[in-house]
Amino acid sequence: MAALRCPGGQGRAVALTYQTSYMPQQIVKRRSRGFICVNAHPEGCRRNVERWVAGVRGEVPAGQAGPKNVLVIGASTGYGLASRIAAAWGYGAKTLGVFFERPPEGDKTATAGHYNTVAFHSLARNDGLFAAGINGDAFSDAVKRQAVEIIREQMAPVDLVIYSLASPKRTDPRTGQVYNSALKPIGQAFTNQTIELDSGKIVSVTLQPANENEIADTVAVMGGDDWRFWMNMLLEEKLLAEGARTVAYSYIGPEITWPIYRDGTIGQAKKDLERAASDLDATLAKNLGGNALVSVNKAVVTQASAAIPVVPLYLSLLPVVMRRKNLDEGPLEQMRRLFTDFLCTGSPPKLDEARRMRLDDREMRSDVQADVTALWPQVTTENLRSVTDFAGFQREFRGLFGFEVDGVDYEQPTETDLHW
Repeated sequence: MAALRCPGGQGRAVALTYQTSYMPQQIVKRRSRGFICVNAHPEGCRRNVERWVAGVRGEVPAGQAGPKNVLVIGASTGYGLASRIAAAWGYGAKTLGVFFERPPEGDKTATAGHYNTVAFHSLARNDGLFAAGINGDAFSDAVKRQAVEIIREQMAPVDLVIYSLASPKRTDPRTGQVYNSALKPIGQAFTNQTIELDSGKIVSVTLQPANENEIADTVAVMGGDDWRFWMNMLLEEKLLAEGARTVAYSYIGPEITWPIYRDGTIGQAKKDLERAASDLDATLAKNLGGNALVSVNKAVVTQASAAIPVVPLYLSLLPVVMRRKNLDEGPLEQMRRLFTDFLCTGSPPKLDEARRMRLDDREMRSDVQADVTALWPQVTTENLRSVTDFAGFQREFRGLFGFEVDGVDYEQPTETDLHW
């Protein structure tokens, strides 16, 4: 059976998926450049999505009403994918996902996010759930226009918009200017220990402070500007339902990471995101009786977090402490809790003093952070694997690309030319 492809290529959307091709199956072994995987395993990615879907089925409180039409911007991996799964299988919502992924080409595999999306659409179709996808630059006007067309023609006005975009750069559609984000401290250099991921050694790292242009660029990429564009466009096109909500994801983290997170360039971007939430909240409340919120989520292993100095060591220590206390959560558990405990209770969600939902409440418990802080100076290259769960960090990171996933025989050939 031939693969069904949309005319027009990348950026087009379809609601159904079939995975077939005339390419021969191949054995896919993990290939890395440094610590980054440069390929992905489709069966491993599918197993990951299946596991998350199974983690939602039957877990929503009986009688709890949820969203019916959901737009997820940044929907192919991590928290965005987990949000989409929670909405679809938890509440039967129609979902439109926006993402930017590389499809397979010849004997080259696609990105993990592409295979995740193929699996999502296939499972949704099998379960009678509507799913549409747009593969393209979410910052662009063209992708926004495609989203408008799909919502208007195939869905109904959306009652929930999730903004979970993670990108290192952005092209401003108004000016054509390209902005590149920088993960740096502000004001002074920052030195601490981290894990050299290639060698598994504990090393000291020093990050030089950002200049004004780097700060401004990071805010342009990771702040609230594009979120505002999306929401204002949907409002102008009358594609938001009465009472519509939008949620953007953020992170604060522990004091040990504040110089590069809360007090660094990322922190400035997140402050801008919170300003956008305040502006959008007022607009939605006035026009639709809706609201806009920021959800501060727990630290989890992602491609982005692994690239930030100091964070891999923190992510190797945090699970050790949280598992001891039976508190650990992954992206799926976090997003399931976001829906069941915050968004779909029938009451206004509990917010902190800055009007943020705090899904990081368990991570930031004082006893959890005290234990992590106590372990931090004890870690050396020699005891890294006994004091921390660096092995688990590596396994989880490789799992993002479909490797080292339970139940997958990596010696068997698999189909790689898959499309939705």
